[in-house]
Amino acid sequence: MRRKDRHISDRDAIDDIIGRCRVCRLGLCDDGQPYVVPLSFGYDGQCLYVHAAAEGRKIDILRRNNRVCFEFDILEEVISADQACNWGMRYESVIGSGVAEIMTDSDAKRAALDRIMQQYSSDRWTFDEQALAGTLVVCIRIEEVSGKARR
Repeated sequence: MRRKDRHISDRDAIDDIIGRCRVCRLGLCDDGQPYVVPLSFGYDGQCLYVHAAAEGRKIDILRRNNRVCFEFDILEEVISADQACNWGMRYESVIGSGVAEIMTDSDAKRAALDRIMQQYSSDRWTFDEQALAGTLVVCIRIEEVSGKARR
């Protein structure tokens, strides 16, 4: 990273940023072509969890290549200036990579969906078996992660 003064390696700080985010951008590689999709997500400190329909481009790609990258960001303020090249932003961001795995165990899927709901709501939720069976859940095991901020 060029700006070492903005680098974040502390996992607690990274976890805090992820905890305040509402969207995860997931990067996939489709036969050499990049593909990025914004997703709702859950996080437990080790893995990201996302859900999807059982069919579609994202899942087709994951079945062929389960190596992924991800990005989170919080835009806190746009900083204006007298000259265009002097504008800037106050932000916090996290990028990382990992391996995606489609979950098949019902209890693990339920726990992952709980994590997703906890990202957006403090309520407790239940998932009926039919909905659970029809929902594809993906666990992304994080291998690398780092953050960057201009505060």
